[in-house]
Amino acid sequence: LAQGLVLQPKHRTEISVQVSDIGSRNCQQGIRMSHDKSVPEMNEDAVRDHVRTRYAETAQVADGSTPVTGVAPVAACCTSQMSVSQHTQRMGYTAEQIAAGASGEANMGLGCGNPIELAKLKAGEIVVDLGSGGGFDCFLAGKEVGPTGAVVGVDMTPDMLSKARQNAKDRQVTNVTFRLGEIEYLPVPDGFADAVISNCVINLSLNKQQVLNETFRVLKPGGRLAVSDVVKEGELPQELQTAEAFAC
Repeated sequence: LAQGLVLQPKHRTEISVQVSDIGSRNCQQGIRMSHDKSVPEMNEDAVRDHVRTRYAETAQVADGSTPVTGVAPVAACCTSQMSVSQHTQRMGYTAEQIAAGASGEANMGLGCGNPIELAKLKAGEIVVDLGSGGGFDCFLAGKEVGPTGAVVGVDMTPDMLSKARQNAKDRQVTNVTFRLGEIEYLPVPDGFADAVISNCVINLSLNKQQVLNETFRVLKPGGRLAVSDVVKEGELPQELQTAEAFAC
């Protein structure tokens, strides 16, 4: 995911990583690499607030509301002629999975891969989703683990959390819940999850090492980490080397 990360789980952990290059969906602004000298110096709290605002705007637009601030939603980072469904199919989801996410616009086309396929979830397992957004991957995971399993989505944006919870209520889903929190400090106990999934979210953190430390903390011995994310290849254009662009 980034240079300089150290993977040192306390127990044996299976790690699956799906990488999308910066050409995916012609979107380059959602990419940030640790220790990348082209990245401008940014205060971690300021970046987190900017990201939270961008995703709040996205949730409000998806609900048909007028954005509260003048900040453009995340979708404005990318220019594409593809619909959300087309983009999602390109990212590796099946037609059945896409249809399952259509209700309530749980799928907003913000992913860059399909961590559900990587995770190979089983009935009865407990799953944590880092940066759960509108709940698309959570609902798919909930279907995989069934009524004896459980899925916990974690997101730092209250608007996204409200949207996801409303989606769960509308779908009458009982094995998927959502918690407000940051992926660097997960509101989940030690040794809680059989699998942790994440879709195009870890790149938005300035402290990726802490994200992975937390991930391994909440995984059970022998647990699995399934990540779809983006990496940078080559230099970014000068116009994208701004704090706002990197926080997109």
